[in-house]
Amino acid sequence: QVSLVESGGASVQAGGSLRLSCAVSGVSFSIYCMGWFRQAPGKERERVATITGDQRTAYAEAVNGRFTIYKDNTKSLLYLQMNNLEPDDTAMYYCAADPSWYYTGNCATTFRNWGQGTQVTVSS
Repeated sequence: QVSLVESGGASVQAGGSLRLSCAVSGVSFSIYCMGWFRQAPGKERERVATITGDQRTAYAEAVNGRFTIYKDNTKSLLYLQMNNLEPDDTAMYYCAADPSWYYTGNCATTFRNWGQGTQVTVSS
């Protein structure tokens, strides 16, 4: 059974940094695409960053150059390092996993497994 548990969300001032963590179980990092998504109040959920089983990463334009997604295979942890945070980064952040990458070579449009989320609030 897949379990994804996020942590690390907090309230910070603009320009600050946070690192989100996602404790993962029931997922093989080598065959899953892992991702971070976010949803702000009144807005649709958006994809922030993804990392494939072979370590290929992709970022939303809004965070490219500021955020870094990476994983620790030995600890089954997925991370999102967020630097130079902006008020527009305020949202609930979700960790997600999907196995279809192993079969298609691409991260899915809709991920299968989701965590409960962790709140990030950035004040100006």
